[in-house]
Amino acid sequence: MKNIEQTLTVEIWSDVVCPFCYIGKREFERALSHFPERDKVNVIWRSFELDPQAPARSEHDMYGMLATKYGGTRDDAKARVAGVVERANTVGLTYNMDIAVMGSSFDAHRLLQFAKTKGLGDAMKERLFKAYFTEGAHLADVPTLIRLGSEAGLDGGEVAQMLSTTAFTAEVRADEQEARGIGVRGVPFFVFDRRFAVSGAQDHSTFLGALQQAWGTR
Repeated sequence: MKNIEQTLTVEIWSDVVCPFCYIGKREFERALSHFPERDKVNVIWRSFELDPQAPARSEHDMYGMLATKYGGTRDDAKARVAGVVERANTVGLTYNMDIAVMGSSFDAHRLLQFAKTKGLGDAMKERLFKAYFTEGAHLADVPTLIRLGSEAGLDGGEVAQMLSTTAFTAEVRADEQEARGIGVRGVPFFVFDRRFAVSGAQDHSTFLGALQQAWGTR
């Protein structure tokens, strides 16, 4: 086990259906790969829902959702999304927004919280991101979540049992309440040792600077 006095804790609030959160994960990982003390960095994924009131499955696709939420036409929405897809490509991600399924991410966050107790938080987060943005998976569908949990290394039976209950609801809500308490208005939001914060999917150089600053003030 890592000595807490020799580790740097980075807490990341994000949503698995947030396109900039996946991009931010890649930018942060690139920064971490250049950080000399990377083996002493402890990353903790925190839950945040962009739309806590979202239905299990929306009647809209991504373009319809954006047009409804922000106004404008479907073509306007497609133009907005195209910029995000291009940004994702720059960090090696493939976004297939045409097949993205709009809906609640709450159960996916419960699954992530469960995975964290098994030491598989990062693997689960990565699998959920890829499933949503690249594969068009429906992250409120229980059989889909059981499959994704198994692919991330969890026991499928345990995942099914967990999802059949309200387990880890309190953990998700606690993360979201803490986010409100520290003033998080959007994600991704990175907190370094409770000393420094970086908001948004910044360039990897910004994250590297934050890592260096946080480490230097220990």
